[in-house]
Amino acid sequence: MEQDPLSQLRDIHIPAPGGFWPPAPGWWVLLIAVIALAVIIAVAVRRRRQRNAWHRVASRDLDRLANRAAVTSQWFSDLNALLKQSAIARYPQRQPESLTGQAWVDFLLETSPNERVASGPVVMAMVDSCYQPTPTCSTDDALRFARLWLRGQRC
Repeated sequence: MEQDPLSQLRDIHIPAPGGFWPPAPGWWVLLIAVIALAVIIAVAVRRRRQRNAWHRVASRDLDRLANRAAVTSQWFSDLNALLKQSAIARYPQRQPESLTGQAWVDFLLETSPNERVASGPVVMAMVDSCYQPTPTCSTDDALRFARLWLRGQRC
């Protein structure tokens, strides 16, 4: 009776592969990190949208004003009021509602974007045209400055 020692060995039993569920602890950590990052991004985007809500309204109002552009003191007064409302929303700590005349012109020039130089005479003519029976500023120049100024005011 010869015994074969190899015949006494059992077959190798490989455990069944793990299923999809439940995931390993590392995947839980990754999931929590991704959810936290998504929440942080969503909150930041929402805050930024709320901070810039005035900008969307002002841009829409400027487009409406551009559609009815006319060389009248009332139109320039409406444009000036739009810029003043936008300045109040963007710079409440500087109290732009109290600015008039040259101080208002200086404020607009000071807060206009740095990448383009705003024309002082155009801004002065735009502000003065609110009070003149026959405005001297062209609506195109005034709209160009207003768009330039608004573009530079996002928070």
